[in-house]
Amino acid sequence: MAEETARLADYAASCRYEHIPPDVVARAKQCITDTVAAAIFGCGLPWSRIVVKFAQKNGARGNSRILGPDGGCVHAPAAALANGTLAHAFEMDNLTWPSTGVHPGATLLPAALAVAQERGQGGSELITAIVAGAEVMIRIGRATQHNNESRGFHAPGTTGPFGAAVACGRLMGFDAERMRNALGIAGSLACGLLEFARAQNGAMVKRLHLGRAAESGVLAASLAADGFTGPASVLEGEFGFLRVFCGPNFDPHELTRGLGESYATRSIMLKRFPCHITAHTSVQAILDLRAEHGYAAADVVSIHIGGSEKMARVNNIPSPADIMMAQYSVPFCVALAHVRDPRDPVLNGDPPLPRLSNGRNVRSPAKSGARNRPRLDRRLRLEEIEAVLGGETCCVVAYAKLAGATGLEPATFGVTGRRSNQLSYAPAGALRS
Repeated sequence: MAEETARLADYAASCRYEHIPPDVVARAKQCITDTVAAAIFGCGLPWSRIVVKFAQKNGARGNSRILGPDGGCVHAPAAALANGTLAHAFEMDNLTWPSTGVHPGATLLPAALAVAQERGQGGSELITAIVAGAEVMIRIGRATQHNNESRGFHAPGTTGPFGAAVACGRLMGFDAERMRNALGIAGSLACGLLEFARAQNGAMVKRLHLGRAAESGVLAASLAADGFTGPASVLEGEFGFLRVFCGPNFDPHELTRGLGESYATRSIMLKRFPCHITAHTSVQAILDLRAEHGYAAADVVSIHIGGSEKMARVNNIPSPADIMMAQYSVPFCVALAHVRDPRDPVLNGDPPLPRLSNGRNVRSPAKSGARNRPRLDRRLRLEEIEAVLGGETCCVVAYAKLAGATGLEPATFGVTGRRSNQLSYAPAGALRS
């Protein structure tokens, strides 16, 4: 390896607002606006109020504001903890496409905003910090190849401290050496376990992971500013982040691929639905299938969903115990799309659709037994949804590219094949010959 941590630190320390292309600045602004809105929505939720109360009690009399009514001002680490948790409080915060396992808004903005407010800095400095943090953090996410999550870690909790530390370090005017130390410290603050998905309880910690990542970035940069040191090979070293969190399966070349030439910030994507991203293509496919055929929820006997290995192993939760696990459950989200507008984050009454939710299951493509599947562009994701309607089968194969800052591409499904009672659909241009 070729001192990837040092190269990332050098880049972050030299990042300047005037060098950032206008479209990248625009994407950073979209990320900021989206995150503020998500945090304000999340501030009134029960788990959010617990964290806000803690931040107010332990960080009082600072200059950094907790977003939302009655948030008040606290010290920067406490504000970052609270706002990161609020932003991720209801699965509404932005991420990237292709997916890298990072949540830019909920980890970068809370940390950077807290430090900028503490230091009295302005908008262009905040945007520069967001872009610098995103360029580093997204590349770290790409390098993991999602293997931190396959080993049981919640990815944004592990990558978030690095991006947040860079953003804060940029606001503090770090040179390359201090930026390296901030990254080195952040590596020892990376954390977050996926056990809530297996235990199907205690999912409040999922929200906390993003707050802790933002808070850790403030801590790492603040210590580095005063001369605290961290390992200069924290990412690529023998006992560094990638080997420890990902095992033997990672790609170190992704850490610096295109650094300074192409902007990973452009991959930041705003979510369309307040649910886990693994459910988005399935939910959109159901909406379009129902619009096309006009069937009702009562007509559905069962639905079978074929997706990634992660969907089958982590997000296949047929009977979620609470709203947080429901948002993480692909079967529940697909069931919800049959009776309510899945874009509406407000759910009234008891959790709906226990019958429909239990009637769905998620399969990995490798195990689904599907034959004659069209070849798939590796940048696209495959989800196969089969709805059994009173003896007739409607099958949608949804190849959907998540595009830019607007979520899913408009789903204009066109018929690609008919066999007796089976219909197959795909968005225009998604299939390859």
